[in-house]
Amino acid sequence: MPEILVRLDGVEKRFGAVQALLDVELTFSRGECLGLVGHNGAGKSTLMNVLAGTVSPDNGRINIGADDLTRGYDVTVAHRRGIRCVFQELSLCPNLTVAENARVLHPALKGFGWRRRAGELIIGKLDEVFPGHGVRAGDVVGDLSIARRQMVEIARAFSVTDVAADLVILDEPTSSLDSVVAAQLLAFVRRYVGSGGSCVLISHLLGEILSTADRIAVMVDGKVVDVRAATDHSRDSLVATMGSVAKDERQANGAATESKRVDNALKVRARPAGQTLGPELLVHRGEIVGLAGLAGHGQTEMLGHIYANRGRAPAGMQIDGPVTLVAGDRQTDGIFPLWSIARNITVCSMREMLRYLLVQSQSEKTMAEDWRQRIGIRTPDMNNNILSLSGGNQQKALFARALGAEADIVLMDDPMRGVDVGTKQEVYAIIREEAARGRCFIWYTTEMDELFHCDHVYVFRNREIVADLARHEMTEEKVLHSSFEAAA
Repeated sequence: MPEILVRLDGVEKRFGAVQALLDVELTFSRGECLGLVGHNGAGKSTLMNVLAGTVSPDNGRINIGADDLTRGYDVTVAHRRGIRCVFQELSLCPNLTVAENARVLHPALKGFGWRRRAGELIIGKLDEVFPGHGVRAGDVVGDLSIARRQMVEIARAFSVTDVAADLVILDEPTSSLDSVVAAQLLAFVRRYVGSGGSCVLISHLLGEILSTADRIAVMVDGKVVDVRAATDHSRDSLVATMGSVAKDERQANGAATESKRVDNALKVRARPAGQTLGPELLVHRGEIVGLAGLAGHGQTEMLGHIYANRGRAPAGMQIDGPVTLVAGDRQTDGIFPLWSIARNITVCSMREMLRYLLVQSQSEKTMAEDWRQRIGIRTPDMNNNILSLSGGNQQKALFARALGAEADIVLMDDPMRGVDVGTKQEVYAIIREEAARGRCFIWYTTEMDELFHCDHVYVFRNREIVADLARHEMTEEKVLHSSFEAAA
């Protein structure tokens, strides 16, 4: 039998009217990766916050080894017992350097030359986990892309000074990483547990869970409803256990291959800033256009270039219609953290709700409630603060804001980060419905399967467009080939 590192017994947690955790019993063993899956709001992140010591349970026990540490259990105690957490909403200090952020988690790095030692520690672990990462110890974290910030947070959690890292919690660790970097991380996780470490992997990408985890626990409405070996599951059985209907998205969306570019009007024409030759980004009415390639190669900048020039496209650029954006980095570019869920959804539609220069509260309430039901935002009250939602439900609110706005052109910056498989299917259907009505979508995604929803896919490399693939000719191999080598 594997050695049990941590046992959670009857753990419960309530936030106001929301029962986040109910009688949770779960064990975490040495030399094992435990996959944790469930819909947004199922309680996964709350449970991991309890394990990491950032949230105190209302009831239940936390046993580490033979010790009952429930009373007084906090982040400091968890860290001393070798428990680390990579949170879904990253916890790095944006005004500090990479090396200084390493020092925050590792107070043993002190005395003369601590900055150099901290830099060597974090860069050494980055080299081990993410070869070719391109991060320097002196980089200010706030200047890094969200993908590199996520890499730094992961490397920091696995770094060791005076206390071993026995159990590392990874909450949606690949949500901002492209497929190549995500594969590097998952390979490292298998090496780590093979050497005796323990990991908890939370992901809505079920393929990652099935290929990486040894056991899988499924949560529904704050309860653990199923725990068994990963080999006993398939994607369909996992989806069924969570209560969703499984679909083969490639098959479901591969039928309509005819081009929409023959009769439909051109809505967007643009090139990445600085690119003068090669393919242009062309988007026609009713099209879903995907941006692919390795993370950090200019896709987000392309969306920002279009958004910044809305209403005043310079020479050589065309933007025909109002533009809205679904941000990928919701904490920095998406939510208004002091506002309610309803106000976060309706903020882009305020002009339509004005009467005598005043916003009609009933119109705002009606719109927010319609989108709560349509997109499945899990909350008892839309007047609650946006931060009361789980990360995935915050992302749903950003989708509702963009799709509820009167905009012909919808920009999406890797918007499915942390969104569960059932909601993804619902949002994909909404996107297809809106495209059929004439809206066009420009969709940057790090998930290969999402590209099969697109009519055209533009592959980026070194901040330039290097390939334009229509749906009928788009394959994973072509995307990866173009990502690493300039298109012929």
